[in-house]
Amino acid sequence: MIFNSLAFLIFIILVFIFYWSLRKKPLVYQNILLLIASYVFYGWWDWRFLGLIAFSTLVDFYVGKTINNSNSLKTKKIFLYISLITNIGLLGFFKYYNFFVKSFEEMLFSFGFNIDTWTLNIILPVGISFYTFQTLSYTIDIYKGKIKHTSNIISFAVFVSFFPQLVAGPIERASHLLPQFLSKRQFNYKEAINGLSLIVYGFFKKIVIADRLAIYVNSVFSDIQNANSISLIFGAIFFAFQIYADFSGYSLIARGISKLLGFDLMVNFNRPYLAETIPDFWRRWHISLSTWFRDYLYIPLGGNRVSVPRNYFNLMVVFLVSGLWHGANWTFVIWGALHGIYQVVYLKVKGFVKIDLRNTIFHKSINILFVFTIVTITWVFFRAESLRQAIEYFNRLFLFDFSFNLVQVCAEKGPLNLILSIFSIILLYLSYLLPKNLVFKNETQSLFFILLTIFIILIIGINGTAEFIYFQF
Repeated sequence: MIFNSLAFLIFIILVFIFYWSLRKKPLVYQNILLLIASYVFYGWWDWRFLGLIAFSTLVDFYVGKTINNSNSLKTKKIFLYISLITNIGLLGFFKYYNFFVKSFEEMLFSFGFNIDTWTLNIILPVGISFYTFQTLSYTIDIYKGKIKHTSNIISFAVFVSFFPQLVAGPIERASHLLPQFLSKRQFNYKEAINGLSLIVYGFFKKIVIADRLAIYVNSVFSDIQNANSISLIFGAIFFAFQIYADFSGYSLIARGISKLLGFDLMVNFNRPYLAETIPDFWRRWHISLSTWFRDYLYIPLGGNRVSVPRNYFNLMVVFLVSGLWHGANWTFVIWGALHGIYQVVYLKVKGFVKIDLRNTIFHKSINILFVFTIVTITWVFFRAESLRQAIEYFNRLFLFDFSFNLVQVCAEKGPLNLILSIFSIILLYLSYLLPKNLVFKNETQSLFFILLTIFIILIIGINGTAEFIYFQF
């Protein structure tokens, strides 16, 4: 059940009606309804995954309780390791077993050993990378003394499985989201209107921008050997905007749905393609994941409070793991490694060259363009299905064939699709002029924005129910 489907529209309307009809009942009634709704939503993908998320929930609830109540540091560590091994073990098995087995087989083959390995037909549970990190942060924070264990298993179960952000984030912290399940919610009309604004803006990004750009991007990546340099440049740039519009659109819809139900989720994107440095980009892109790695991997490794070489090592570890988190493919590892290298190079250059960050339009534009360029080049590895395809992409790109073949550039949908694709990117940047978090001055402005956005979606949006890109992670 994806957000941009008729089934989900019916689902969320029913949940909304029944949820607020219980507002005068004890809080547990609303939470039970949310838990049932979340499990129905998750089971819609594949009911077999329900046992996995329920098991992870029970393990971390019990582990968190034991760590919280124990006075023995040894006991606390043992149960923390139980949580780490259980959650990372499940994630590793379902997501990486075949990848590591095949990689090991290929490595041995390169040394002259030809062996047959045993791979499994494993279905990757939707959202496992997201809810695993969310529930892990709960037990780690209890161990560190940052939060207390909750004795309310229903509230905790909803925290782990909350359907708006279950399959693609944001990855919430217990300190922020869990107390909201423990507090009485009252319907707020102003917040509901703001939630609707976020939802329609999210669908605008998905249907008008991401799905429109996907037509061209898919065409280029499926026929690289016949593409010229201009086609490939367009392909890389369009994918950069496609993945941003797709993922940030999902995050906006998740936040909007949550607001309709009386909850506040964290902001996951902050105009990343206006970043002036690579570190600034990662402070703006997939914020819930980058801060998770900062707090639970980078800082425990020593962060920047260590020697310079060790700090570089820590950064490389974080971004290699980040790449692997996104998918069991060497393309993601290379993508993460390159971003780690960019971070290291930035720190080294910053150490002996004054980077011009003057607050002028010209200098800001140069910095933004540079960061966008290297990020876009790196996205090719993220989008490619294999290292071979990524290498072929760059080989064709650097043939410097700039013959303007209009048929190639416009893909199979003709010139109109190219024009609308470019227009959609312009609309994206124009949308940056909107108020922060779409909090308008009055209700009239909010309703006008909602109706105008729906009109634009109907006029130039792509029909269909294309999945969100990050659902595969």
